Amino acid sequence: MKVIQIGMGGMGNAWIGAVNRSSDVEFAGFVEVNSEIAQAQCQQYGFDASTVYTSLEEALENLEADGVINVTPPQFHKPTSFVAMDAGIPVLCEKPLAGTLEDAQAIVNKANETGVLCTITQNYRYSQVAQTVKSILDSGDLGAVGAINVEFYKGPHFGGFREEMPHPLIIDMSIHHFDMMRFFLDSNPSQIFARTWNPSWSWFDGDASASVNIQFENGIPVTYTGSWCAQGMETPWNAHWRFDCAKGVFSVEDDVVYIQRLTGVVDGSSQHEDKQVVELVSMERQAQDYLLHEFYEAVTQGKSTGTPAQDNIHTVEFVFNVVKSADSDEIVTL
Repeated sequence: MKVIQIGMGGMGNAWIGAVNRSSDVEFAGFVEVNSEIAQAQCQQYGFDASTVYTSLEEALENLEADGVINVTPPQFHKPTSFVAMDAGIPVLCEKPLAGTLEDAQAIVNKANETGVLCTITQNYRYSQVAQTVKSILDSGDLGAVGAINVEFYKGPHFGGFREEMPHPLIIDMSIHHFDMMRFFLDSNPSQIFARTWNPSWSWFDGDASASVNIQFENGIPVTYTGSWCAQGMETPWNAHWRFDCAKGVFSVEDDVVYIQRLTGVVDGSSQHEDKQVVELVSMERQAQDYLLHEFYEAVTQGKSTGTPAQDNIHTVEFVFNVVKSADSDEIVTL
């Protein structure tokens, strides 16, 4: 299977790596508007510079491809994905689905209209940690979930468009954690209240810190606290999670999953087993490698993907309703 990748720099490196590691997918060519990036990447990876074009339209006129990997900034997802879908070419698109909710819905409508696959790279779902959490929840071993708490703290200096976004943490990073919430709970939010702010030392133009309270349709409350301008004591990118359940608690701390089961009540005090480390589930592929192989099977074998645009629109709605609540200082009911 041959693909055209749009965007060679930044996150483009992750997808170049995934394709180069794949035994099923290879590059037909690339689209890159920055000639310096194109030249540098061709030199680094040994690509033929004649296969690099400045527009997808031009690339499709000169190359034969079975799919497109869209690694453009969010504001370009709609026009580039439209070109591919109108040409009947399936799209594997970086998150978020689009830079605005309106553009995201337009992409969904285009996918429905053309019948062409557009699937979104919510790679955080496809790690051993996330899949282990999902397996614990699906097993019902700890009974009903009563509440979830999520904490995320990082201080990345990206430069570029992320540092110019109005809500960089929520739109570009917390979207991963919000999507994981939907994945873990098999549910969508019903009510959101958010506060966002920017500390005095922040190098972001927009709010890079947030506190969000979410009520899900299945009745489970989730509290989320995050920052993209943390000055120390950082969490992993997956964040720290705590799941309070009827028969115990399990958590994710520094990408290690722990569980502690309730054994009973003695003399008015809850009794527990010792806190134990949970062995992570085995996965042949993770993250971008998983998503690329899933895309390959969808295109060549007609299999479904876990995050098509038609489902991922709910994650985008989640994100922009968090922004709506923060900007209005009001509870948003979905």
